[in-house]
Amino acid sequence: MRVILDTNVLVAALITRRTPPDDLYTAWREGRFTVVTSERQLEEFREVTRRASLKLRIHPAEAGRMVNDLRALALLVDGWPILDISPDPYDNFLLGMAQASRAELLVTGDKRDLLALASHSGTRILTARQALEVIG
Repeated sequence: MRVILDTNVLVAALITRRTPPDDLYTAWREGRFTVVTSERQLEEFREVTRRASLKLRIHPAEAGRMVNDLRALALLVDGWPILDISPDPYDNFLLGMAQASRAELLVTGDKRDLLALASHSGTRILTARQALEVIG
């Protein structure tokens, strides 16, 4: 199963252990599904984790290790359609990645924008808790 973990889910996995985002990240590391990502998302992740508001909550080495793991073990997508679907234009690249990779799930904590869409081009858009139920 191909799954895109929104940047907010990846960040949440680093901030709080034993939560649905952390459990999803652990399930991926155990080989229970394939994560789909891109250099664009990895750059976004690096930018977010370097914000002053998160520097005290996320150790740079942990963020770096996650980027390295994703780059080495995830399916990297390097081209996708340009879309204008999400109310938040910064989320459109995730929908494009989902479409290009034919991901089954896009997991996000973004209630107002991505979750409100529910699905895109065959990709179900779920919360981390919902995704864990699907993955099992």
